[in-house]
Amino acid sequence: MAVEGQRLFVGGRWVDPDGGHYAVTDPATEETVGWAPEASREQTRAACAAAGEAFGAWSRTTAEERAAILGRAADLVRGQLVAHAELAQAETGATTGTARGMQVGVGAARFRRYARVEPAEWAIPPQINEAGPMGRAGVMGALAVRQAVGVVACITSYNNPWANPAGKIAPALAMGNTVVVKPAPQDPLSVYRMAEALEAAGVPPGVVNVVSGEAVEVGEEVVASPDVDMVSFTGSTAVGQRIAEVCGRGMKRQLMELGGKGAAVVFDDADVGSAVAGIGTTFSFYSGQICTAPTRVLAQRGVYERLVEQLGAYAGRLKVGDPRERDTVVGPVISAAHRDRVESYVELGRKEGAVVLAPDGQLPDRGFYIGPTVLADCTNDMRVAREEIFGPVVVVIPFDEEEEGVALANDSDYGLIDYVWSGDVAKAFRVARRLRAGGVGVNTVGRNMEAPFGGFKKSGVGRDVGSYALHAYSEVQAIVWPG
Repeated sequence: MAVEGQRLFVGGRWVDPDGGHYAVTDPATEETVGWAPEASREQTRAACAAAGEAFGAWSRTTAEERAAILGRAADLVRGQLVAHAELAQAETGATTGTARGMQVGVGAARFRRYARVEPAEWAIPPQINEAGPMGRAGVMGALAVRQAVGVVACITSYNNPWANPAGKIAPALAMGNTVVVKPAPQDPLSVYRMAEALEAAGVPPGVVNVVSGEAVEVGEEVVASPDVDMVSFTGSTAVGQRIAEVCGRGMKRQLMELGGKGAAVVFDDADVGSAVAGIGTTFSFYSGQICTAPTRVLAQRGVYERLVEQLGAYAGRLKVGDPRERDTVVGPVISAAHRDRVESYVELGRKEGAVVLAPDGQLPDRGFYIGPTVLADCTNDMRVAREEIFGPVVVVIPFDEEEEGVALANDSDYGLIDYVWSGDVAKAFRVARRLRAGGVGVNTVGRNMEAPFGGFKKSGVGRDVGSYALHAYSEVQAIVWPG
């Protein structure tokens, strides 16, 4: 199913890349999926300029016109769901269910979500002014209006080449912005399929542009471009910090969804089976390559041994292998380099004193596979407990009292999504409010897709999803007049 000779999408045209092409590798087979384009600096600048030129006309279209285009794009993506999922699976190594439901399916749903018109202005109570040095007495009316930011650079992560870009592009377009998309170098081909759907749905030339490349210069050029007014980035904290420095110098708006080390606080009165099933999603969703995963388990002493035993047994039952096979739960990680990185963390944990629980099964000879692993008897000062591993690895740390559990959960550089398991709902919500995280799951790893999403501390800046994304991709303008 190789996709050969992919072209860039710049200013409404499909253009050959100046830098040639590079191979996109299937993590499950190590075979070439297709050839992705390598944009030059000049082509990247041209994409940003095209978005800048298209902004004026696009921002003046009605919200209804923009919503109609997004709705058609959602239908086009959904209509090719199986084919798109096969490509996404080949690029990322995701299981079939994940590729169809959580990648392409969520991507289509996000276009559909923003294919509806929401109020972009609201009245502010009038202000009565007394007579004084500034003039006569009077009434001042006011209106708050959401305006498009301008050109938005959407720089996306490799773990979900559909849901992640769609979650940026759709609300940005809905608010009247134009976009330049820089997909992750590991799996950019799916994003070009998304651009094709948007083009077919009627997006005017220059409103959506896609440039890719293995070279860091492509991303650097997009972020630094004077045509770009906002950067929306999903990826590592280290890269996010470098992007934020550039944004700061240019006073560009930024939306940063960065790393995570989700704490799962499991109390003695918790439903252990529910907790194990929730924590175990770390192994299955993208093979642990997901920033929201509950990878740092804090288990109260009374339940600690039972939880470790059940979590280890759970990991041992999961089939690791070809993601195209129906019963596979854990597929490969994205690359050989990342596999080696995750394996080095497991070995580091062993050296730091962790008890390693890993399945004995044979891993496939080809592909970038890692078996689901539990690192038990950890302490919160170990590197494996403090650093984001981004693989199918969970660390487990015991604690005694509620105060200690909360303190351990908050003793982290990250604060994206935490979790609490307890049979006492009042306690669970009390603890949830004390956690320094952008979101907290109470007895679940599920998410409400209208709830704001984003992190505290080094997990990011800003909030998106649902109506919060419309806020993120807009500026608020105040209009006042005498009554």
